[in-house]
Amino acid sequence: MSIVKINAITVPADSGDELAHRFAARASAMEGVDGFLGFELLRPTDERTTWLVVTRWRDDYSYEAWRGSEAFSVGHGRGGEHSEGQGHGGRRPVGTSAELWSFEIAGGSGVD
Repeated sequence: MSIVKINAITVPADSGDELAHRFAARASAMEGVDGFLGFELLRPTDERTTWLVVTRWRDDYSYEAWRGSEAFSVGHGRGGEHSEGQGHGGRRPVGTSAELWSFEIAGGSGVD
């Protein structure tokens, strides 16, 4: 059964475009990751400052394997020669906080 992981990221109002730019620049990095089924970056359309990164995975094992990978560390500024612990490619993180939510798909259209 597929699972969904949602990263709820609080972003200052003037930093949303930078968050969207960083995700667009790294979207292809997820191609070929075992068990990864897709993702969406959701921009709030009301007064909220929380953006949602919705990812779909074949199973929890696939998600945890990716989280433990070097690709995850590098993509999140925790590894690689240019990271310096600052975030994406040595840049400071855009978000001020983040919370991970986990779900399994229980029903819906197009769901087996």
